[in-house]
Amino acid sequence: MKCRICDNDLVKFLSLGSMPLANSFLSKDDLSKEEKRFPLETCFCGKCKLVQLSHVVDPKVMFKNYIYVSSTTKTFQLHFKNMAEEITKEFGLDKNSLVVDIGSNDGVLLRPFKESGIKTIGVEPAINVAKIAEENGIETINDFFGSNAVNRIIEKKGYVDVITATNVFAHISDIDDVAENVKKLLKKDGIFVIEIQYLMDTIEKMTFDNIYHEHLYYYTLISLNNFFKKHGMEVFNAKRVDSHGGSLRIFIKRKGDKHEVKATVNELLNYEKRKGVETIELYKNFADKVYSVRDKLVSYIKNIKKQGKKIAAYGAPAKGNTLLNFCNIGTNYLDYIVEDNELKIGLYTPGTHIPVLNSKALDDKMPDYILILAWNFAEEILEKTKRYSEQGVKFIIPLPEPRIV
Repeated sequence: MKCRICDNDLVKFLSLGSMPLANSFLSKDDLSKEEKRFPLETCFCGKCKLVQLSHVVDPKVMFKNYIYVSSTTKTFQLHFKNMAEEITKEFGLDKNSLVVDIGSNDGVLLRPFKESGIKTIGVEPAINVAKIAEENGIETINDFFGSNAVNRIIEKKGYVDVITATNVFAHISDIDDVAENVKKLLKKDGIFVIEIQYLMDTIEKMTFDNIYHEHLYYYTLISLNNFFKKHGMEVFNAKRVDSHGGSLRIFIKRKGDKHEVKATVNELLNYEKRKGVETIELYKNFADKVYSVRDKLVSYIKNIKKQGKKIAAYGAPAKGNTLLNFCNIGTNYLDYIVEDNELKIGLYTPGTHIPVLNSKALDDKMPDYILILAWNFAEEILEKTKRYSEQGVKFIIPLPEPRIV
């Protein structure tokens, strides 16, 4: 196995087994058909320090029809609104500015820019989600971010002040191509802002369910810094943010453009060096802990079932399917999952085939326990479901350590 960035040999440190695609929910008719499974393994490159999956699934299979919609939770809507306001203020954007979002989903980040009078355009490969964005008034190119999309934007709108890529930079196998197309599309002194799930948070908070086939790369600032230097670009600011259980927001410019490199960059690089992100030992220790947490969670759930109790789950995020398949938790343990995203209701989870129902199911078939699979929205979910806890329903938060609230 070779590194997709520098062609160095990779070292495997964690295997979660053979899994279906985390967002490939099934219809009732699909249940009798064979599901495709792919190895889910993480590897470390000792040269460029990038953690990546051993196996790449064809992106057309994963993203052409997609059922993850960013606007489902208020938490995310607020997160992206704040992000847009912060970028607008910090870089003095106005009605003459143009913002492009890569993997723009339903337009959740572009909407607050547009509401401020800033010109926007999204690039989104999923046909169904791009259509939702268009219906929401967000101009969207239904394509992958490549030279075709970039040329269309330049011809139609000109060069760009800000390019954003939130929770998408880990999804694209050929990030070299993305970096070159970003450089081509940006104005002089334009900036590229990416937000990615931060590997240090995954390790420290044990959020290993964030590992699935869509996420090809697991970034540290050190690995990103190495990558952008190779493309004549430079990280000039970096900050940790709360989304997805811990993310990193990074601001990148062309080398030589204005924007002074802030102290935050060296602070984070030094922190990562102290933590040992450049050595395989950190990742091997993490893998040992992952197996230990799995064993604890399975033991918890087995004990609850032994008492004859009913368990349901709340939220059917992609990461939940990593957790369910890795722990082998299916309809043997969970009666159903409730979900707020309309696109998933009436479907079945990949691999484990648990029915996904409307949240009304909690009234019709009230469980004794609810496993919160969308744990990054635990506060929002606990607030929404307060009336069930008042009736004695207990909640299981699976990570970083299984606990009952």
